[in-house]
Amino acid sequence: MSAAGSRRAGQAQRSGEPRLRAVLWDMDGTILDSERLWDVAVYELAARLGGTLTPQTRQAMIGATAPAALATMFAAFNLDPTPQAFDDARDWLDNRVVAMFAEEVPWRPGAKDALGLVRDAGLRTALVTNTKRRLTECALDIIGRDFFDVSVCGDEVLRGKPDPQPYLRAAALLGVDPAECVAIEDSPTGAASAEAAGCAVIVVPCEVAVPPGPARVFRSGLEGLRLADVRDALAVRGPVRPQVGPVCENERS
Repeated sequence: MSAAGSRRAGQAQRSGEPRLRAVLWDMDGTILDSERLWDVAVYELAARLGGTLTPQTRQAMIGATAPAALATMFAAFNLDPTPQAFDDARDWLDNRVVAMFAEEVPWRPGAKDALGLVRDAGLRTALVTNTKRRLTECALDIIGRDFFDVSVCGDEVLRGKPDPQPYLRAAALLGVDPAECVAIEDSPTGAASAEAAGCAVIVVPCEVAVPPGPARVFRSGLEGLRLADVRDALAVRGPVRPQVGPVCENERS
């Protein structure tokens, strides 16, 4: 390192600015273009339930946990969410998506190169998704497990995104402070979750517009992402106090 570089590093350390130690990745709509598959399954389920899914209701479901998304659908159709009806709808949706994941899921543009960039830099990584473990395991077979040190799924935390718990759990599993993490997200719920946890956020919108936030940097896509872009995301985050509390339902990662 040059003398100038050493001085800059020392100044950053003295100023208390966090250094980048981990990148936390959302999955659906960020790494994989899987929201389109969810669209197919969700609209098919709506037809099975005898309802018509409006674009507004569908948008409200994007990025939500499976229980929250189904609750939104049941409410929109004025259906009684009995435990049996809810379980039947959930099981049908899970099985339909698993079947489609087994065929082919396209990547989001630039996502594979961006994953490789972060991994080659030696940064810690996590996959943080509201999707259940069963479906995430199918997706990991497509993406490649070597890209991630840990993964956190929607059925492994007490509260999923937009609650900060998924990102708090990911940071804890990696042994890093959320303030040293950059999350990469595509949805309002995901960006809110990461921001509330204390992470900086790179937002790459996919299906739904994401509002601005104090910790959010926006990109039109992941193509051409540089390590400097990831590091720079930490600089724009305002002071955020992470929310704390019990974060895990079980210890599977």
